[in-house]
Amino acid sequence: MSSVDWIVLILTLLSIVLYGLYKSKNVKNIDGYILGDRSLPWYTVGLSVMATQASAITFLSAPGLAYSSGMSFVQFYFGLPLAMIVLCVTFVPIFHKLKVYTAYEFLEKRFDVKTRVLTAILFLIQRGISTGITIFAPAIILSTILNIDLTVTTLSIGALLLIYTVYGGTKAVSYTQLLQMSIIFGGLLLAGVLVVHLLPEHIGFTEALHIAGKSGKTNAIDFTLDLDNQYTVWTGLIGGFFLQLSYFGTDQSQVGRYLTGSSVKESRLGLLMNGLLKVPMQFCILLIGILVFAYYQYHTPPLFFNEQETIKLEQSAYKADYQQIMQTHEKISSEKTLVVNELTDALANKEDSKIDGIRDRLAAYNNQEKKLRADLVGLMKKNDSAADTNDNNYIFLKFVTDVFPKGLIGLLIAIIFLASMGATASAINSLSSTSVIDIYKRFVKKDANEKHYLNASRIATAFWGVFTIAIALYSSKLGNLLEAVNILGSLFYGTILGIFLVAFYIKRIGGKAVFLAAILSEIIVVGIWRLDAVAFLWLNLIGCVFVIALGFVLQELIGKKKELV
Repeated sequence: MSSVDWIVLILTLLSIVLYGLYKSKNVKNIDGYILGDRSLPWYTVGLSVMATQASAITFLSAPGLAYSSGMSFVQFYFGLPLAMIVLCVTFVPIFHKLKVYTAYEFLEKRFDVKTRVLTAILFLIQRGISTGITIFAPAIILSTILNIDLTVTTLSIGALLLIYTVYGGTKAVSYTQLLQMSIIFGGLLLAGVLVVHLLPEHIGFTEALHIAGKSGKTNAIDFTLDLDNQYTVWTGLIGGFFLQLSYFGTDQSQVGRYLTGSSVKESRLGLLMNGLLKVPMQFCILLIGILVFAYYQYHTPPLFFNEQETIKLEQSAYKADYQQIMQTHEKISSEKTLVVNELTDALANKEDSKIDGIRDRLAAYNNQEKKLRADLVGLMKKNDSAADTNDNNYIFLKFVTDVFPKGLIGLLIAIIFLASMGATASAINSLSSTSVIDIYKRFVKKDANEKHYLNASRIATAFWGVFTIAIALYSSKLGNLLEAVNILGSLFYGTILGIFLVAFYIKRIGGKAVFLAAILSEIIVVGIWRLDAVAFLWLNLIGCVFVIALGFVLQELIGKKKELV
């Protein structure tokens, strides 16, 4: 990066930290620290909710996913608007009425303390590990792109967010997320416009989509009912609905965001804002990946986007084989560009009779590139069995650093940092509040004063910050990071959601039955995942259904046992 880019990056990050410290200078008690005095307007709530979900993984992996396999990932979010409506009607008014600090307090009132603790522990395990991934994801990629040691980037992200999160709690997190999302939206819009501008003069946005479409990249909708297919309309609407309902309804990192609303109305408006904007936002992020794909139809793309791995090959005994593969790649890319230009002309002149033939030739060249890439990956594995052969997460940043002008590179990299900081800060804040409210205040120190609990919350925030940074430092290679986080969530969210649905709607099931049902359901979900029996999104539905079904059965057995006694 140039000195201009470094200045833009450093100033953007410092402004976020200072703004967070400034907005939270009046935090005096635990209510202000955990829930921002329940005083925030709907638009701050909405952007905070979006920033918590839209981690750096979203902005790194999604464009790469679209570049490699098309727009189908957008279907993952189809259940989100429905989940927001259900939450607004049911969960939000109940949480506000009870004036709880965490979602899990309600479970003790409804069931018993062991169910509350079980659910809180499931959350702490899942959220603690996944937060480490959300730090590790941008850290490993930024370290590669910027040629900085991985430990330095990991510690930089962690240290920056801990400064204002430990001091200001939820209020600092929410206000910084408002500023972060404003910068992110502006930066992404600028990136999309610039990608189109960088295309050849006679190629505009519409032509770029045509080219990507003819290569099979714009098929966003799949109505096939295939349980093994990760991304279809049905997995998004059904599995995605249960995942989003559990995430936003039972995960303290999100519940804590909308409990900061000054009223039920403000919280509802914030959630509805998220429901309306999230799918279009994700669509636009994926669209950037499609535009990058179109750009590389007219320019020679890297055959592999993680330079660290290709450098290893250049310095290995397989150097000659690598160079031969790259020479073939250059030749194929040059010939393919000519075919793409033919297709562009045929589309412009509406020569439908030519389009199918040209498209078939283009597909043949794309297949040759796929085979060549497979040969390269095989060479990498031969040279190093531990080589990272999934480069989806590097595609967008590699494009940015190679092609974008000075200053904008720094801004785009700052966006990756900001997204990581926003999501991670919310998660650490929620881990702290759950630890203090559901464990420490409930079992260790029941009758302390406000100052004591405020200090305890700050200590817990610092602890979870260090814990998640440690997870990030020792994380192994995870493949596509966006999927890794969603798979981890799917292992736990279904069970947690099942507990809450029973709590809200099925009064006949008691605490002992739901507690045992939750443990059994979690064992079943993990077993199904280990067998790789279905696409991971269905685990959310399976976990939820098993908690409810087993809860009914166990309640009947418990009832009959009492009758016999």
